[in-house]
Amino acid sequence: MSESVAVEDPGQLIPIVRRTALVRCNPLTKIAVALILMVGALLSIDVVSAGVVLGFCLLALPATGLDLWAALRRLWFLPLGALLAAWGTAILAEKTGAVVVDLGPILMTSGSLGAAAPIFLRALALAIPLIVLASTIGPRDLSDALIQHLRLPEVVVVSVLAAGRLLGLLVSEWQTLSMARRARGVAGGSIVRRTGSLFTGVFVLLVRSIRRGTTLAMAMEGRAFGRPGRTWRRRSTFGAGDGVALLVSIAVCVFAIEAAHALGTWNPIIGG
Repeated sequence: MSESVAVEDPGQLIPIVRRTALVRCNPLTKIAVALILMVGALLSIDVVSAGVVLGFCLLALPATGLDLWAALRRLWFLPLGALLAAWGTAILAEKTGAVVVDLGPILMTSGSLGAAAPIFLRALALAIPLIVLASTIGPRDLSDALIQHLRLPEVVVVSVLAAGRLLGLLVSEWQTLSMARRARGVAGGSIVRRTGSLFTGVFVLLVRSIRRGTTLAMAMEGRAFGRPGRTWRRRSTFGAGDGVALLVSIAVCVFAIEAAHALGTWNPIIGG
């Protein structure tokens, strides 16, 4: 049974409104699921395989626990980008079949539109699993999984995590510095003065970043990061839900490939 949770980090692309079984899966499992679904749409350029993967992703959206209304509002660029890719294909593809659109230099036929349709579906089927599942991965959970399971250097992983977390803080500090300089009357004016003010602000921000980085490095050293035998308070584990998610994604990928073969639309990107 899923339990309601508060909206997470406001900087998150799509907020999580409830914690489902998929949300509780290990971050490495979510990445594997996204890659498997992308393989199902990537191996061939046809409407069937891409349509199967895209249809499954759309039907499975409620299981992600994401705010679907926020997803519609914030992912509007995905259909637009896929449509632009399909438009370019329809314009440049070989003109075969009946003429559908004839506007002077813009000529589209049934053959060129047939070549554009799988591009549109394929672009969505490749982008949606990665973006949606990535929105359910917490940076801290991902760093724990990378260190504990993939044995990546913990100093590097935690440093990247800290840098990502501090990036938003740097933006906030830059805005504060800009407002403070405007309040003191040292911002604005001629281009030379604005350029000097810009470099001064960058220097102040650099000094603050170095001081914060030094403090962070001392804190990491005090917590024995990079030392052998260090224990973890939060364990990254795999459960039954991880296995189910992987099996379902593999089944969808296999079904998409088999359906394309059965309907005669299979058009592999490698080979003939």
